Amino acid sequence: MDPLAAALFWLDYAAAAVFGATGALAAARRKHDIITFGFFAAITGVGGGTLRDLLIGAPVFWIQRPGYILACLAAALVIWLLGQRGWRFRALLWLDALGMAAYAVVGTAKALSLGVHPFTAVIMGVLTTAFGGVVRDVLAEEPNLLLRREIYITAALLGAAVFAILQWWRVPFWPAGVAGFAAAFCLRAGAIKLGWSLPGFMGGEEKAGD
Repeated sequence: MDPLAAALFWLDYAAAAVFGATGALAAARRKHDIITFGFFAAITGVGGGTLRDLLIGAPVFWIQRPGYILACLAAALVIWLLGQRGWRFRALLWLDALGMAAYAVVGTAKALSLGVHPFTAVIMGVLTTAFGGVVRDVLAEEPNLLLRREIYITAALLGAAVFAILQWWRVPFWPAGVAGFAAAFCLRAGAIKLGWSLPGFMGGEEKAGD
């Protein structure tokens, strides 16, 4: 396995486990059983990567490598064993931020490695981060992350774009990956801690006859 493939391999596993933990935390918020913990963890951990692979015509990454699902289930078990801990729900936001930043880079890198155009690869990076979280929020009956005013998709877009641009400039994988991860995570952290958000549409609703 060459260094790039090895890096993508381990980052993919780590991101799947972290996103899996956010799925389990969402299940914990609703006081679901252990089976639902595992289901939420698995679908959150591999959902975005599955959509990415289907769109770019790559083999779906977890079909021949069940370790991804096992990593998600292990994360769910850890959350379950923690029991009633006051900090675990606050951890959901920060784990989600870590998973988002990692998947923005991993999704973009995988698309680039398969010859996808850099612009499209950035979109694949964003989809990798967003889709699993969307499914998680729908299943948990939480406000959908795409409909929130807070910065989330923008952070994923920034991280994916930074990585793709640096790779286009021939910057080695790890410096480019760290820069993309840091850009996405720092912007999301600012949204969590400081309430950053993009300005909303100022037009308002039109009345009949206007």
